[in-house]
Amino acid sequence: MSAAPQVTLESSDGEKFKVDKEVAERSVLIKNMIEDVGESDNPIPLPNVNASVLKKVLEYCEHHRGDPLPAADADPSNDDNRKRATEISDWDQKFIQVDQEMLFEIILAANYMDIKPLLDVGCKTVANMIKGKTPEEIRKLFNIVNDFTPEEEAQIKKENEWAEDR
Repeated sequence: MSAAPQVTLESSDGEKFKVDKEVAERSVLIKNMIEDVGESDNPIPLPNVNASVLKKVLEYCEHHRGDPLPAADADPSNDDNRKRATEISDWDQKFIQVDQEMLFEIILAANYMDIKPLLDVGCKTVANMIKGKTPEEIRKLFNIVNDFTPEEEAQIKKENEWAEDR
């Protein structure tokens, strides 16, 4: 039996990762690059992703290598899709338990590399972090400075009264 075809990915800081093509192609960006340039021994450069983040992203792709790829035309109003919008599998929850900086780097890398399931896991994690919190608690959690004047804040609250929980 022959070994699975492999590709080499190169992080922004020059580290090279040799991975199965099937794993690398969980990324739509990489899949398209391979299709555009064909198979080659040259590393595929990922200038927006450093080695530590790429290592995490590849760990995710390796774990999910056999998963069906998400349908581009999935109906978000479908009950199954809505349920999936809030649930994160046990493995993914453990995987995404990283510090905030790494979490945001993974989200950015998943977006750049076009790995929708990983992007979803990252965004759901952030959504769960802010669920039920006040704006002040969210600012504290993410070290966001409130640069609104009291007048601006009052105006925003007035304009968005419709969004308050009843």
